[in-house]
Amino acid sequence: MSTPRRRSVLSIAGSDSGGGAGIQADVRTITAHGLHALTSITAITAQNTRGVTSIHACPLDVLRAQIESAFADFDIGAVKIGMLANAEVIRCVASALHAQAHKPVVLDPVMVATSGAALLDPGAIACLVETLFPLASVVTPNVPEAVLLGAAAVTSESSLRVAADAIRQLGATAVLLKGGHLDGPLVVDWLDSDNATRSFSHPRLSREGHGTGCTLSSAIACGLALGNTLEEACCNATDYVHGALLHAYLPGGTSLAVLDHLWKSRDAL
Repeated sequence: MSTPRRRSVLSIAGSDSGGGAGIQADVRTITAHGLHALTSITAITAQNTRGVTSIHACPLDVLRAQIESAFADFDIGAVKIGMLANAEVIRCVASALHAQAHKPVVLDPVMVATSGAALLDPGAIACLVETLFPLASVVTPNVPEAVLLGAAAVTSESSLRVAADAIRQLGATAVLLKGGHLDGPLVVDWLDSDNATRSFSHPRLSREGHGTGCTLSSAIACGLALGNTLEEACCNATDYVHGALLHAYLPGGTSLAVLDHLWKSRDAL
């Protein structure tokens, strides 16, 4: 009996030593979707539920070798890009991915940690837009990131739509703007693309989750790797993150909750 070959999703992102976000969250998300998780680590962080204390960017030659090694051997259905740290890392990733332009790419423009620590040099934002937006199938900023990208202040669902359109004008093929930072009984995420313009709404949960953005972008990449349309992938991914946050747990000494990425398999028991 032959062993089946499993499709992969590549996560290009930073490592979270606290296990709640970054590469660690991506691997669990990809595995939970029945796919094989590949990783190209852009930076190593020292962090826990209290905050980020240190960031060390991966040497560029090693980062590029990780990406090229993944594409040389595996059936990669989609790529997720997360923390990139600086302009040099951004250019390295863009250069390595140019040869794989036919692959779906989900770009999570990680700029600031939940704790408030900067995860991307402010001067690198223009480089991110110029080099990676054109390669991305969808960009998934949250509200603070949308403002850093130049969108006007976002205070309501209607301004969420305006901001998503403004980010698309920067050269993004599609934008899923996450509305978790807004107030109200519902969390509303807004998708703006050529083929779909719609919202995804879920009841707001009374907990602060760590790794929600990383998990969402990875789940979208999984959906695209499995052949879903972008709208289907975003719909399923927002449902998945809501369930993971609903089942979140507290591993550290603060109230910052880590998502339960395997909640679907546990619910099925």
